[in-house]
Amino acid sequence: MSSAPVLAEYPEKPVTMVIPLGAGGSHDLNARIITSVIPQYLNQAMIVRLTPGAGGQKGTQEVARSPADGYTLLFSHNYMDMLQQYVDDLPYDPMADFIPIARINYAPASIVVRADSPYETFEDLVADARARPGELDLGHSGNWGAFFVPAAQIMRELDLNLNLIPYPGGGPAMQALLSGDSDFTMAFPSSLGELLKAGDVRILASASEERIFDDVPTLTELGIEGDIGYMHRFVLAPTGTPPEVVETLQAAFAELVVDETFIRLMGTLGESIDPMSGEEYQVLREQQSVTYKELVDALTTE
Repeated sequence: MSSAPVLAEYPEKPVTMVIPLGAGGSHDLNARIITSVIPQYLNQAMIVRLTPGAGGQKGTQEVARSPADGYTLLFSHNYMDMLQQYVDDLPYDPMADFIPIARINYAPASIVVRADSPYETFEDLVADARARPGELDLGHSGNWGAFFVPAAQIMRELDLNLNLIPYPGGGPAMQALLSGDSDFTMAFPSSLGELLKAGDVRILASASEERIFDDVPTLTELGIEGDIGYMHRFVLAPTGTPPEVVETLQAAFAELVVDETFIRLMGTLGESIDPMSGEEYQVLREQQSVTYKELVDALTTE
């Protein structure tokens, strides 16, 4: 008498989390903390794999085409996820090919210069940009990405002409700033802690609703209104991942975001934790899709 095969209980091997960006950026730093704490709730290791290229499309496509078995996940952000579809012919469908597992947090971008920069304030930067249109270089993390979009919004709001230079992620963009290859860049809190301690950079403004650095004004204080400069960080799985696997992953991330060690380590990066379930974030994804279509239409038809 034969019996049905016994299926292994997920996960029976390490889970890979693909980051479609370069090393040293905020996603990389956040992921290192996630993967150091979540194994106790997943009962398996989680491995980070950096796969930058094509503005994030290379790594995203890799996950979209991977088996929907829960062993390959994507750690993405809102601009890459829901905005790129309106500016590029993507080799995947972000809404059809992925399902959200969890949002971990969201973070406001800051405008950053080297410590030896002549710009002491955001107003100094704007004044020079107006005096020398098209001459100031802003290094960003990729076209239509987490820094390109707020930069374009600020340029539109203030009628500035900046030279936007793409790099494969926030880490490389910051290295370009530090090496003198750009005049300014943007960065998230997790990328700034050690640089501020070392006295390497100066922050001119932040996109937060309230000040996250006591002596740094917010964009709102500077008269720039709107949803500018926020990046949501979340985990996606390929569509078709079995419901029981999704449930296991969601349960592990739900435990992660309330873990005291995780909270402490995220605090060392200057990062908040603002989790959403996969179902909650799916609602927000759909709203973002509409908002970003309107934004791209506005930025590309003027």
